[in-house]
Amino acid sequence: MILRFGYVSTALSLWEASPSRTLTFTNWKKLDKEKRMEKLYYATEQNLKNTIRAVHFNIANGIYVYRMSSSLVPLATHPEAKWDYLTPFCSLFKELGHLIKSSQMRISFHPNQFTLFTSPKEHITENAIIDMTYHYDMLEAMEIHDKATINIHVGGAYGNKDAAISRFNQSFIKLDPVIRKQTTLENDDKTYTAAETLNICEQHSLPFVFDYHHHWANRRTEEFEDLLPRIYATWNDSNKLPKFHLSSPKSQSEFRAHSDYVDLDFALPFIRTLRAFGQSADIMIEAKAKDKAALKLVEQLSSIRGFKRIDGGAIEI
Repeated sequence: MILRFGYVSTALSLWEASPSRTLTFTNWKKLDKEKRMEKLYYATEQNLKNTIRAVHFNIANGIYVYRMSSSLVPLATHPEAKWDYLTPFCSLFKELGHLIKSSQMRISFHPNQFTLFTSPKEHITENAIIDMTYHYDMLEAMEIHDKATINIHVGGAYGNKDAAISRFNQSFIKLDPVIRKQTTLENDDKTYTAAETLNICEQHSLPFVFDYHHHWANRRTEEFEDLLPRIYATWNDSNKLPKFHLSSPKSQSEFRAHSDYVDLDFALPFIRTLRAFGQSADIMIEAKAKDKAALKLVEQLSSIRGFKRIDGGAIEI
């Protein structure tokens, strides 16, 4: 079996490579129309070019699992500032997509915590649909919309988890079916456990992204090992390997916070459980040190008997 490891958005090994340059709405309002567009164009161009740099870096270092920044386009979904970001950057989106397709890199987005379908407020659902559409439109501009995924959490409980799940079931189906098809759900560290999230995934035929760190922060009684067959089964119709998230606590007092690197002792029980299950998977490292953390963990694992490094970001067991 093979485990591939990836990281989130910024290749810290590169100089000045942030893909998340922004322009706040407050500053946007202070500018005249020409200056607004100039600032938006500059930030978006830099973000796309730095994402292209990161993909080249990934290819050079044998990393084929990568999450792009959700902040590629500043103010893309703001109701007052919303602008056409697809037409002027068509060639950059296509260049990025070509690199991704030619390297067979696995790509995802992870919208922020405000993109949720459990709220009792209709405008929150409407904004979630707008945000999911923004992410999908970028994937479509890259021509990888049928291959990449958009990962979200279930959302808040609002004092009544059963009622919130019912709202999710009613609100999520308002999303365009082609976008729903590319959506995955992840368990969170406070509200929806792995078992609860898995139940919702099964109901909507969505792949489940299991987060090991979140599981330990919010695990109730369920055991990860017992859920694995069902977790893998949610990916059966996707033509993709199951995907997991891995990070480790910053400290015991800040257990939910992510550390800079992945603590090997914390990660090994998870890795060994996957090994015992015996099927390949992709693992997104969510440590603060990003690419450096992913490469370091692969190097550490490769020193363990039975783990063979076969690429910069991949281990064969």
